[in-house]
Amino acid sequence: MSTRTTETMVTFTRPFSLTGIDAVQPPGTYEVVTEEEQIPGLSFVAFRRLATILHLPANPAPGQRREAIVVDPAELAAALEADAVATGKS
Repeated sequence: MSTRTTETMVTFTRPFSLTGIDAVQPPGTYEVVTEEEQIPGLSFVAFRRLATILHLPANPAPGQRREAIVVDPAELAAALEADAVATGKS
């Protein structure tokens, strides 16, 4: 079965929190990794999401440990939208 990984960057201009993250996170640019697998047996190529992973902290200092947290992609999108609305970018 074929899999693919997509890496993107998201930027929060205000502090935010998500389910599964113990503390409020500071503004910054965060790496998001999406892992997907191909759905077999279809007459076209389609993928199903396996995981969406947010890397913390946003801007690690050299040698600082990073965490990878599995997040709900809909909750992440809602947090980004709320951030855009709060800063007048929506």
